[in-house]
Amino acid sequence: MDTQSQVVERLRSTFRSGVTLPEAFRRGQLVKLMSMLKDNEEHIVKAVHKDLAKPKFETILSEVDIVTNEVHHAIANISSWMQPEYAAKNLATKLDDCFIQREPLGVVLVIGAWNYPLQLLIVPLVGAIAAGNCVVIKPSEISTATEALIAELIPKYLSEDCYAVVRGGAEDTEALLKNRFDHIFYTGSQAVARRVMQAASVHLTPVTLELGGKCPCLIYGRIDFKAAARRLVWAKFFNAGQSCVAPDYVLCTTATRDALLPAVREVLDEFYTQEPKNSPDLARIVSPRHWSRLMDLLKRTSGKVVVGGTGNQEDKYIAPTVVVDVADDDALMAEEIFGPILPILTVESVEKSIELLRGKEKPLAVYVFSDESSVVKTVMERTSSGGFCSNDAIIHMALPSLPFGGVGASGWGSYHGHWGFDAFSHRRACMLRGWALERLNGLRYPPYSDEKIRWLRWTTAPSSCSLM
Repeated sequence: MDTQSQVVERLRSTFRSGVTLPEAFRRGQLVKLMSMLKDNEEHIVKAVHKDLAKPKFETILSEVDIVTNEVHHAIANISSWMQPEYAAKNLATKLDDCFIQREPLGVVLVIGAWNYPLQLLIVPLVGAIAAGNCVVIKPSEISTATEALIAELIPKYLSEDCYAVVRGGAEDTEALLKNRFDHIFYTGSQAVARRVMQAASVHLTPVTLELGGKCPCLIYGRIDFKAAARRLVWAKFFNAGQSCVAPDYVLCTTATRDALLPAVREVLDEFYTQEPKNSPDLARIVSPRHWSRLMDLLKRTSGKVVVGGTGNQEDKYIAPTVVVDVADDDALMAEEIFGPILPILTVESVEKSIELLRGKEKPLAVYVFSDESSVVKTVMERTSSGGFCSNDAIIHMALPSLPFGGVGASGWGSYHGHWGFDAFSHRRACMLRGWALERLNGLRYPPYSDEKIRWLRWTTAPSSCSLM
């Protein structure tokens, strides 16, 4: 078996040969990736269920279909993405061809996460393949069954000379990061992201970081409480709350909270029955360590548990939980929850909620539920986040024509669709010049004079573009 450095060098040799550059090769690999997803849907469902007890419906939706749609989108658009982007010219460059050519970066590293173990690995891979790179793929070792399946399937469907899967734990990942890559794409926690950045800095390697953050959901003004409860409960407890874009907490007035809670209880019974531990539609926490962290947060909260609050360590089960009377300095507000626990903070105006948000790190998403367009507009304009969605949650990330990514502490860079292609491309500025207008070019040659400066300023000024 090749060492990590041998794998990287093998892929670098392949990249230098130019085999990944033609559109036909990239398209062919994307078609094979599509076949991998279609041929192995049941294997994917079983592997993800083994890791997270994720229901088949949730796996098909979030691990299979969202990835399939990304591949479809890339295949349909790769020709246009690869075309040069022509730039505006001035009089001095009137006869030149000036354009931006996107070219692949080289050998890139994609590090996936355990909560969506296929999606968060393969969607970046789609962008890297479309952009013409060779890729080292590092699945999360926490989701062991999916890790093993990816390691088995990728070599069967994709070129082994261009794409390689590297397995292992944290120490193996740290060793892998010592190699020189042309780009590193990491999805996961802020703590690990700092180590990724430190390793990347040694080689001045650019990084894309898809992190988390406490995504708020503001509920103000008039709403349909039953519809709001359905959308909030679905988004929060999908994958047992183990989603970086899940609503982390709710901000609303006391009156709204009191009207919302009965609807939330009713919806939870509809979705998961009055015995949610027996529901086949509720996923489990990924590991005993993650389960213990969440239960410890519940022990330390000063809020009042009004729904759920129970768990079973052996089954890694935590009931869908709602906590009220939560203060901003509560244990539940200190870090991203990443589990089926929903704190509700009562803040009596949307303005004060916005003020509270502006004092925190920028989240991966901001959600607002309201029938009043003025409320939605105010929250959208006066907050900053990776993404924004009104009257729903999570769903914005499923559209490949929207960029997905964070800002500040919630991440650097974006991907999905064209933005994934751009994340793994270098935008090369190109100017193709001939030998015409040499007399005009002579204005820049010595001997210099004030008259030459005046003429040069005229030919290169933005207003000279109108003469074209």
